[in-house]
Amino acid sequence: MLELGKILTFFGGMASLYWAAVAAFFQPGSQWEDRLAVAVGKLLISCLICFASGMLFRWPARTNPDAGQPLFATLPVRMFLWGATGICALFGMSWYLTCNAPCLANIAQDCVCR
Repeated sequence: MLELGKILTFFGGMASLYWAAVAAFFQPGSQWEDRLAVAVGKLLISCLICFASGMLFRWPARTNPDAGQPLFATLPVRMFLWGATGICALFGMSWYLTCNAPCLANIAQDCVCR
């Protein structure tokens, strides 16, 4: 049962990171502030899922080879940290390229970013 739980929670963590990335980038017609708030909320939910999966990965059992591992060294937690870092970096770069560059260069007269 432990192995099945590890598999299910690991794929649940991957699905929640995907859900957060889709919320950050693929919502047409929404403002940056709205997408940021939704993405942060979904990243927090993903954090809870991945850390719960990490706790399951280090569950103290005789058949678990990863039992003595620190929480931040488990695969689901590392996956979350790398994924969240990538999502935040890409979100910041896309915000800068979309909002700041046209406004600073005065290319677009109707700049909608604040």
